[in-house]
Amino acid sequence: MVRIGNYLFHYRNRLFPVLYVCLFIPSPKIFGNPLIPIVLGFLVAVSGQMIRFATIGLKYIIRGGRNRRVYAEDLVTEGLFAHVRNPLYVGNALVIIGLGIMSNSLFFNLIMTPLFLFSYQAIVRAEENYLQDKFGPGFIEYCAEVNRWIPNFKGLGSTLNTMEFHWPRVIVKEYGATYVWLTGATLIIFKTEYFYQGGKYFDDYRNPLVMVLIGLLVLYLTARHLKKSKILSGE
Repeated sequence: MVRIGNYLFHYRNRLFPVLYVCLFIPSPKIFGNPLIPIVLGFLVAVSGQMIRFATIGLKYIIRGGRNRRVYAEDLVTEGLFAHVRNPLYVGNALVIIGLGIMSNSLFFNLIMTPLFLFSYQAIVRAEENYLQDKFGPGFIEYCAEVNRWIPNFKGLGSTLNTMEFHWPRVIVKEYGATYVWLTGATLIIFKTEYFYQGGKYFDDYRNPLVMVLIGLLVLYLTARHLKKSKILSGE
């Protein structure tokens, strides 16, 4: 599992585009009423994004490894890391699961979602193997106290109240990923409305959805400008 995880970690940035495309592959539907998966899936995806916002806003860690290999400078146990060992991955998983539900695709939910979750499990095992080798007893003790995937909400209020939340860092670090999945969610709604009952309601939703896509692009470009001009800092 660790070897698989190291391999997937090296190529993990290619996983999301593949999943993204698979959301739009024609497939039998799960729900007859298209509104149910859209609302339910969007709520799940938003919950994942909120976890990512909270994680990065409270305590940032170096993401992406080094030279596309697992790497860590410090053993971070503060912020949401005190409640679950992999809060960023938990957030990612909820976003993907949410988009899968929104797609209303039997293929994606039965095939791609389990493959994605397996990939994350393997990557996490590789990361934990690295952390145990580097930090030894400290990491072993941390693992004994904090779950890998299931958050422990005890003391969460204290964590949120006693730590400073860094909004500029959230914007700088998350604007790209947030833009991508929200655009994907909008395109899923576009697809659903176009094909549902032969596009009966498409004309009613087309212009609002186009405005949402334009609004998301404007927000993305604004955040990118704030980052590149160093008006906002992610440090």
